[in-house]
Amino acid sequence: MEKEREMSFFKAYDMRGTFGTDFDLDVVWRIGRALPDVVARGRWLVGRDARASSPAVRDALVAGLSAAGVEVVDIGLATTPMVYFFTAEDGFDGSVMITASHNPPSDNGLKVSRKGAVPVGLSSGLAEVERIVAAMPKGSWSGSGAHGADATTPDLLHRYCSWLRSHSGGTLEGLRFAVDCSDGMASLIAHDLFPGAVFLNDVPDGTFPHHAPNPLLADARAQLAECVHSNGLDCGVIFDGDADRCMFVDETGAFIQPDYLIPVLAGTFAEKGKVIHDVRTSRAAIEAIRGMGLEPVMGKVGHAFAKMLLRETGAVCGGELAGHYYFRDFHFCDSGELAALRILSAFAAARRRGTKVSELLAPITRKYANSGEMNFKVSDKPAAIARVLAAAEKFGREVSRETMDGVRVEFDEGWISVRQSNTEPYLRLLAECDTSARLEAWTKSMKAAVAET
Repeated sequence: MEKEREMSFFKAYDMRGTFGTDFDLDVVWRIGRALPDVVARGRWLVGRDARASSPAVRDALVAGLSAAGVEVVDIGLATTPMVYFFTAEDGFDGSVMITASHNPPSDNGLKVSRKGAVPVGLSSGLAEVERIVAAMPKGSWSGSGAHGADATTPDLLHRYCSWLRSHSGGTLEGLRFAVDCSDGMASLIAHDLFPGAVFLNDVPDGTFPHHAPNPLLADARAQLAECVHSNGLDCGVIFDGDADRCMFVDETGAFIQPDYLIPVLAGTFAEKGKVIHDVRTSRAAIEAIRGMGLEPVMGKVGHAFAKMLLRETGAVCGGELAGHYYFRDFHFCDSGELAALRILSAFAAARRRGTKVSELLAPITRKYANSGEMNFKVSDKPAAIARVLAAAEKFGREVSRETMDGVRVEFDEGWISVRQSNTEPYLRLLAECDTSARLEAWTKSMKAAVAET
């Protein structure tokens, strides 16, 4: 049972769970000891978020890495994209960001990259780390050994922000906007990157006292929406806990579904080429990308898959429904900070033309009726998927079917996606239709299919 709990810590893209329940410091030390054997030796970079458990997790990780014989550079508090950036820029052989991203304060985790900031997931090394860790006896770590230092990194912060500003794609002149750092790591650099903004929750606090660090939750966005609306601002941007994701509200405080912004982001680049997106992306966004003379490329959900697809295709950028945005020039990684700068620059350019954010996005957001992603806990996910697909046979003529990540079925009047989460115990459904009435009928049918026993 103990090993089962430990192994539940390993996810498809990273390691994440409740500290003291799904993993402990001994597990972290064993992971640190195993990583160099699987990924690489040489020099490793470590950064962390502001969660209460992060310093202890950092110390155990550094001790394990050092016991494996590698050199460790600890940059202290950092955003996840910062760790990606310096992993690649400074030629580290591997890196670990200590964070549970948008999870509750009780959680923590490890995001691993190899040289060049190439992600390490279950299929590319974590499964082997998991095997080695499981074979090591519990209590392998005595609690002693090398520990990290509570370093501050003003020089690295300055260097990072300078690079981001030089790749921002434009100016924010004339735009009145709010920035919600969610008590997370975006707080480290937000004032430097977004001068003149109205700031919310801009002090790192791993207890997340103001709202959950997950911008996909309506409750988490409520404060930002109210700020934008009550102050008559043009828009607002909100980051998740480790700043690898960002999301937006328009001038009314209304949430902008993140995949709708992929073509807006792509439009900030002069280059015409490929743009990646995941299997949940709106048909309207895909059509908008094509309408710009760009080539949309569909891929699996998850940052580990998206980064590899970006490398394989040479796409200039891309995005996901979950608010991750990827950049070829950012070492093929995701950066919430860079995405925010570029998307805000597009909003600012529109504002200078007299166009509101909602008006800029209307050709995409109003083209189809979209359900957003719906989550269901079911015991037998394959059976539920089969029932949903059977129900969908009545939706009309099937135009195409994509099975790279769950199943996406295209019909003349819309499309559906049904897939198992790679990181959480959910079955995820999404539908988009030409009319709201049709969407209501489709979603009602799919929900009924999921609920069948």
